[in-house]
Amino acid sequence: MTDTLILHHYPGSPFAEKVRLMLGFKGLPWASVMIPVIMPKPELTALTGGYRKTPVLQVGADIYCDTTRIARLLEQRQPGPTLFPASAPLAPQLAQWLDTSFFWTVAAYVMQPAGLAHLFAGAPPEQLKAFAADRAGFSAQTPRLKPADATVQLLATLDAFEAQLADGRAWLFGTEASIADFSLAHTLWFVRRAPPLAAVIDERTHLAAWHARLLAIGHGSSVQKLSAADALDVAAAAAAASAHAPCAVLPGFGFDAGEAVTVAAIDTGTDPVSGTLVGLDTHEAVLRRTDERAGTVHVHVPRQGFRILKASKEST
Repeated sequence: MTDTLILHHYPGSPFAEKVRLMLGFKGLPWASVMIPVIMPKPELTALTGGYRKTPVLQVGADIYCDTTRIARLLEQRQPGPTLFPASAPLAPQLAQWLDTSFFWTVAAYVMQPAGLAHLFAGAPPEQLKAFAADRAGFSAQTPRLKPADATVQLLATLDAFEAQLADGRAWLFGTEASIADFSLAHTLWFVRRAPPLAAVIDERTHLAAWHARLLAIGHGSSVQKLSAADALDVAAAAAAASAHAPCAVLPGFGFDAGEAVTVAAIDTGTDPVSGTLVGLDTHEAVLRRTDERAGTVHVHVPRQGFRILKASKEST
């Protein structure tokens, strides 16, 4: 199991849906670990050191955080079909915007009363209260739009994508799908989880057809289901980065190999992860850390969207 792709996720996570679709696109088999929707997540924390966003992808003792870094891993595992076609050099930057600014516009749109009634249908009041408290801390630093403002911004963006697809192209940048297609797809998938609000997609026929085409890719084959305890055993049995040596710590980025550092997302879920820096380049930072249950692991985070601080400066 040390080389199996193990996805830690839950069914309703939009960003997990992005990864599930990318796995289907790549035709890669994977194992599934279901995690709680809200904190605490003790087994996941043992692997990540505190990173709490969903999903996380595990390969042995290597832990990949954020869909941006996960996409690069999948590309390394299976280069074709590519998520990063040469014909779409701006796709990664568009994907980053879709995953951040645009996603929070979509979230504000979906979280209006008509959407909440479907997302949490049948949930007891105490569950709703726990979810609200969890997400309040998770997104405390994110500007919150009112539903009316979010609706205006959403419609303008959807109109732009409808116009982009109006010439009959199969994908956002032409004949090849890219990482940007998957980043837009999971945000619209989130809208579709609230059917009364999904008309904004369906009435834009080119966009609706594109979305149906992408969702038809599916999730590929989940080879088996694992418990969170099973995943910890896999990590503990594997030598950290035995088959996935981290990138070198490149000079000129202000850090040296072996330094004690913390890394944290800069938008939401900003809980820091502490460890020893063993890899750093323009795409990722890699920390080595040890947990009594997971053993020694390497935590991989993307360079974009994350900050790195030397441990001595964590409080500054």
